[in-house]
Amino acid sequence: MSAPIQRQAASGFPLQDLKSGFLVFLIALPLCLGIALASGFPPVGGVITAIVGGVLVSHLGSARLTIKGPAAGLIVIAIGAVSELGAGDPIVGYKRALAVGVVAALIQIVFSLFRVATLGIAMSPSVVHGMLAAIGVIIISKQSHVLLGVVPSAKEPLDLLAEIPNSLVHANPLVAAIGFLSLLILFGLPLLPFQWLKKIPSQLIVLAVAVPIGLAFGIDHEHTYKFMGASYPLGPKSLVNLPASLLGAMTFPDFSQVLSATSIKYILMFALVGTIESTLTVLAVDSLDPERQPSDLNRDLFAVGVGNLVASSIGGLPMISEVVRSKANVDAGARSRWSNFFHGSFLLLSVALIPAMLHHIPLAALAAMLVFTGTRLASPREFTHVWHIGPDQLLLFTTTLVVTLATDLLIGVGSGLALKILLHWIRGASPATLLGSRIERSGSGGVVRLTINGAAGFPTLLKIQKELGGLDVDTRRVVIDLSRVRLVDHTFLSRIEAMGEELASASLVIEGLDSMKASSHHPHATRRRTG
Repeated sequence: MSAPIQRQAASGFPLQDLKSGFLVFLIALPLCLGIALASGFPPVGGVITAIVGGVLVSHLGSARLTIKGPAAGLIVIAIGAVSELGAGDPIVGYKRALAVGVVAALIQIVFSLFRVATLGIAMSPSVVHGMLAAIGVIIISKQSHVLLGVVPSAKEPLDLLAEIPNSLVHANPLVAAIGFLSLLILFGLPLLPFQWLKKIPSQLIVLAVAVPIGLAFGIDHEHTYKFMGASYPLGPKSLVNLPASLLGAMTFPDFSQVLSATSIKYILMFALVGTIESTLTVLAVDSLDPERQPSDLNRDLFAVGVGNLVASSIGGLPMISEVVRSKANVDAGARSRWSNFFHGSFLLLSVALIPAMLHHIPLAALAAMLVFTGTRLASPREFTHVWHIGPDQLLLFTTTLVVTLATDLLIGVGSGLALKILLHWIRGASPATLLGSRIERSGSGGVVRLTINGAAGFPTLLKIQKELGGLDVDTRRVVIDLSRVRLVDHTFLSRIEAMGEELASASLVIEGLDSMKASSHHPHATRRRTG
């Protein structure tokens, strides 16, 4: 145990977690408001979720350093549920979407009891990144118009993207000025040479600049103004609208359509995509943990499911373990679950004590934060990174991206996974081979050899994880022998490395890769035996 942790335990008060929780709160507040708005929920709905995720879920066995709350990755599902279930009435759609969230939460709890979260380690990283890139594009397509102060006529992502030039021409100048200035801060701050400035959350700087400018423009009262001979409206509709109290914000689900085909579709999407995203975030944050303490994925999913059940029952968005805030939490020096608790507590205090101040946040500033998030999810660097792993991974990535944009998340992810299995089949590893791979265990003297027969694909990871979980305490070295396999896929290589890092006292070595042909020079590239 490190010295700082010993001092924390001795003092009895988690001071470092209080500091990290406050920093995450500063980042989370505007993002929670923006994600809720983009999801078709009232702004306070995102804050309710983060409060539940921090104050409640942190005590239910959630992963130690993760932050629970609403995430950009679920925006597409949430806005789809509100739009389709409401049939033009956003209030009705919101209440019916809450009912969808309640049922999806119950499914997540059942998933955790049947240890389904463990399957998350077998998800293809390229398919997941393709899904996230598609979400990024969809966020950009929707929020660009809010940033410009224009209501678009299009509804679908590709049509919304095509309409951006028209919105630029017809932008509300003062609203757009706030939006573009916010984007300049978000993209420009990391480029500045001042290290002290980079320690301040860029979202907080955006609010510190956008709120006074909005007030100077008179955005808090309804009026029109002229710019280059044209008249434009400006008023409180361009600001965040929050209730006077959290009790007044609570909204209860409408279960009248919960058994409809549309509801069932979104229940499955929330349960599956939310579980996958949250599980992968926990795995990612575990890899950043200085103490390398692996989390119990199913216990964390249970905590998230309970949190979603509570949040959806009182008007909140679905929650997951959110990657950006969780990484900020680790970087800030968080030591335990108390940081997530404090982050939720600060959010509760902010809504309870300063709702009038939050009401002055311009929507254009929140839209800029979401556009910034979208560009990070769909960054061109993602395409380059996947290409370096191999052409097959780029194909999986782009297929998931394009199909998701053209249809929805569930079909997009399903298409990516189906293509992955097809590519393996073409390379000589049929579905039966992938599922029927065998592992022979041998060794002595603290060395364990796991010899894989068949194919080292994503299903084999679950068998490897079971073997690693049953190691003796005196095991010092684990050898993964791939000399008898026909194919080793990217998912297997990328996840097996993370598993090795989580071993408490044993080292993990892979043998048998040198005799196989790789799809690229990347160490995690798919490999197959040609002889």
